Amino acid sequence: MKKTDYIAKKIATAIAIDGNIEKEVWRQANWSKRFVDMVSGDVGMYNTQCAILWNDTYLYIAFRAEEPFVSATLTERDSIIFLENDLELFIEGKDCYYELEVNAANTLYEVFFIWKDAYIKNGRFDIPLFDVHQHQTYTFGGDYDRIGASFWKGTHPRGIRWAFTNFDMPGLQTAVQVQGTLNDNSDVDQGWSLELAIPWNSLKIIDEARAVPPVSGDAWTMFLGRFQKFMPGGVEIVPHPAMALNCHGVYDTHLTEKWSNIVFED
Repeated sequence: MKKTDYIAKKIATAIAIDGNIEKEVWRQANWSKRFVDMVSGDVGMYNTQCAILWNDTYLYIAFRAEEPFVSATLTERDSIIFLENDLELFIEGKDCYYELEVNAANTLYEVFFIWKDAYIKNGRFDIPLFDVHQHQTYTFGGDYDRIGASFWKGTHPRGIRWAFTNFDMPGLQTAVQVQGTLNDNSDVDQGWSLELAIPWNSLKIIDEARAVPPVSGDAWTMFLGRFQKFMPGGVEIVPHPAMALNCHGVYDTHLTEKWSNIVFED
């Protein structure tokens, strides 16, 4: 049996999404341990923690991110947010998964991935929403360096995915608060916080057979992480240091088998 990485508590109330994670409701949550370096498992460079709550209508997630110089320059929706500092959520479904990235300006990047071997004619993904002929649809092999034999398919044994970059999760709510001043390095900031809510009804697309909202004891697989642009001496470190709830061993956020096991409790 897969170990439990986090227990999400059920609440009876709704949460107003405003980015404030100091609200009383978040004090009821189990705040995670400090995120670790995604490759080494060592303590992350800056403190990052998450918390998950849920009710019969929404999945709620909060992040706390320490950062002395909070910055975010990408403001166009679906910009490649991981090119600068961000917080990330991935949710695995049956033969698919959802990705959300948010920066400190509350700019969103969303993608819905479907494994190519599961996309079959007249199958459950063969619908107008997931038309592979849309100009914002791409094939994707993974975000780790690919050379030689793995160039086309990446390093995952399942191969490539269809990536639908025009996907927007219905009813998604996000909000950010900065504990300091955004894009002003004349002072030292405490960091920033992210609060989000996803309607359970919108998550039915992830897995038609999965109970939504979940039943107490159900487990979902998620990635909760952070990328941090780091430029010591003015030289950008690439890939950007990544921190996550659990160690992956490589800088590849798309290895679903490495993600965290989130258990929902009533």
